[in-house]
Amino acid sequence: MSDQPIALAPPLSRLIAALPPSTPFVAPEALERAHGIPLRLRLGANESAFGISPRAWTAMQEAIAAVGWYGDPESYALRAALAKNLGIGIDHLLIGNGIDGLLGYVVRALVDPGDTVVATRGTYPTFAYHVRAFGGRLVAVPYRDDRADLPALLDAARKESARLVYLANPDNPSGSWHHRAQIAEFIELQPEECLLLLDEAYHEFAAADAVPLPQAERPNLIRLRTFSKAHGMAGARIGYAIGPVELIVAIGRFRNQFEVSRIAQAGAVASLDDPGFVDGVIRAVEEGRRDYGDLAECLGVPVIPSATNFVCFDLGSHARARAALQALLARGVFIRMPGEAPLDRCVRVTVGTPAQRADFAEVFSQTLQEV
Repeated sequence: MSDQPIALAPPLSRLIAALPPSTPFVAPEALERAHGIPLRLRLGANESAFGISPRAWTAMQEAIAAVGWYGDPESYALRAALAKNLGIGIDHLLIGNGIDGLLGYVVRALVDPGDTVVATRGTYPTFAYHVRAFGGRLVAVPYRDDRADLPALLDAARKESARLVYLANPDNPSGSWHHRAQIAEFIELQPEECLLLLDEAYHEFAAADAVPLPQAERPNLIRLRTFSKAHGMAGARIGYAIGPVELIVAIGRFRNQFEVSRIAQAGAVASLDDPGFVDGVIRAVEEGRRDYGDLAECLGVPVIPSATNFVCFDLGSHARARAALQALLARGVFIRMPGEAPLDRCVRVTVGTPAQRADFAEVFSQTLQEV
């Protein structure tokens, strides 16, 4: 058998052929396969360590009996529950395959090849992944004081005639945030022909004054939220968009009609009906952030204040952060580090259970003594 690569016939499109062979993240499962060791602690993907609502568990178990049927392509029951919860019209809501899938839909709906979009350099990388895949041109604005630089994002959007501005608030990977009044002003100042894509994956963990109230009627704003974090349903892959009806309808022209399973939909509806569970997760995460802050103080390492379910430990340099990341992985501890300066001096650690936090504190202390 020849070792020569086999040419595709027909060949790939020029756009896809030009893409780099990369993915936004290296999965923990891939790390286990590459290093041949099981992970002792899985604290790198900001998954919830606190499980799912008992009501969601029961609803999903019951839904398995009908798994031979497609899920409702309109996700009507879930949209109705969300509309009631948020106080907005049901037609302003779109259910999708997590925020990752919804990001792709928004980019595809608004960005033609060559169009410019603006984002913070080093923010959630899946957005840039979709922009490249649809031929967009990404203009990246550096962080300022470990937060998204709102004036610089606006300036770039105006200068570049951007079609889309992406902002995560609270931010991933820093955990930092802007307050409600700042976000409201940022929304008001958006160029008329530019849509603001506001990623609110971690909104449940932020203070109330950090999250603007939903404003579904705004024509140049779409907000993305998820059941992956506070609801603990990352593996179910279910998120939602809040936006203008015209954009929701436009995305409906090409979206995958059956991408959200009936099991995921049932779990999400039931989880919304169990606010006490989510409140408990939020309190547990707040306690965990305090524990990480105490650990950092003991180790003489600063942290970036966080409004998410993770904390960034500031190790002072990219080299030290990289060394700590590799040393922890060798011990079976999966965390991540931001990929771009200035945040690449940090390591990012998901808030685990009390037992996981105690285990991490021990191994992290040992690791920092080495690096």
